[in-house]
Amino acid sequence: MTKNESLFSEAQKYIPGGVNSPVRAFRQVGGTPVFMKGGEGAYLYGADEKRYIDYINSWGPMILGHRHPAVVEAVEKQLHKGFSYGTPTEMETEVAKLITQMVPNVDMIRMVSSGTEACMSAVRLARGYTGRSKILKFEGHYHGHADAFLKKAGSGLATLGIKVAGGIPTAVSEDTLVAQFNHTEEVKAVVNQHRAELAAIIVEPVAGNMGCVPPVAGFLEMLREECTRHGIVLIFDEVMTGFRLAKGGAQEVLGIQADLMTYGKVIGGGMPVGAFAGKKEIMSRIAPLGDVYQAGTLSGNPIAMAAGYATLQMLNHHPEIYKELDVKTKFLASSFARLSQQYSIPLAINQLGSMISVHFCEGKVTDFEEARKGDNDRFKKFFHGLLEAGIYLPPSAYETWFLSIALSQKDLDETVEKAEKIFKSF
Repeated sequence: MTKNESLFSEAQKYIPGGVNSPVRAFRQVGGTPVFMKGGEGAYLYGADEKRYIDYINSWGPMILGHRHPAVVEAVEKQLHKGFSYGTPTEMETEVAKLITQMVPNVDMIRMVSSGTEACMSAVRLARGYTGRSKILKFEGHYHGHADAFLKKAGSGLATLGIKVAGGIPTAVSEDTLVAQFNHTEEVKAVVNQHRAELAAIIVEPVAGNMGCVPPVAGFLEMLREECTRHGIVLIFDEVMTGFRLAKGGAQEVLGIQADLMTYGKVIGGGMPVGAFAGKKEIMSRIAPLGDVYQAGTLSGNPIAMAAGYATLQMLNHHPEIYKELDVKTKFLASSFARLSQQYSIPLAINQLGSMISVHFCEGKVTDFEEARKGDNDRFKKFFHGLLEAGIYLPPSAYETWFLSIALSQKDLDETVEKAEKIFKSF
């Protein structure tokens, strides 16, 4: 038994499925999850003593790489002051102030402890603000595991083959409407039918849970117009894209302003954190200012705030990071396109900024139905071939890869070189 097999066997005795988040279980790709014991820069170090080039980066937050010196220094400084107080701290205000400077249409922000909590709270706020109950989401978009969001949620559910999530009351799911991402006329029809009941449309402006799927031209503009026309709150779930695609997130890159935004990942620098934000008119409805109740004992945790502030400061002062990340990710995309053509392997490659995914299928991938057409047997061979070669990808074809600034050209070249060997074997 290998070290990983031994650790996984022990974990399954005490933890459901041996993991604390389902996609870690390797169910779609098969095999044994890799247990990690450390990270540095562009690399993870496994319990099996092997080094891996990391293309997950903790599912997005490690945009600066693992253990960036500025983040480590900030966390160490706070550790000596205390872990948690249950009181306000100055750093919470400093992080909030910095975010309002980086994202033009954010007036106020409320810190929480996870992306799920952020999205759940944003929807409650939209319902309180509008006095309506229904929400519209998109198939394959994942906004956390709150009851309202697990209807055709893609990603983890798709990976595990769960068609209907258990434990969710019918009455709750009835208030969640679902449409196909990037299907303009379908969305308009749903909105027209339910406009008097719709509190919010929640969307990943760049989908990250059916692979990386950017919006088609005009789609987000249509959402903005429909929401403005019918008094519906437009929520951008920027848990993945916020501060990763640009200082102002997907809103800046795509030129669309939402009414509410949710954040996570990067704003904690790797620590568990989330947030929801928006215009003062809407955010003022949150308690203690208004009647929409939301609370969190560990919200604004001092260590998470210290890590997040150091990360955001680095991104704010060095915007060239985003250009460099885009160049590196485009190199991967063009290299995979070359391999696809050279070896006649159908491959759809989606990329925006430092987010990228590959789908072993013909044509484009612009929605969840098209993402499902990917050849999972080929993806499994691709995944395990690279894993064996010391390159760590998301263990699901429905997940986005995230690059860090710590990746060198040598790392990228090695990745392409190892990938080519796998393409040759198909």
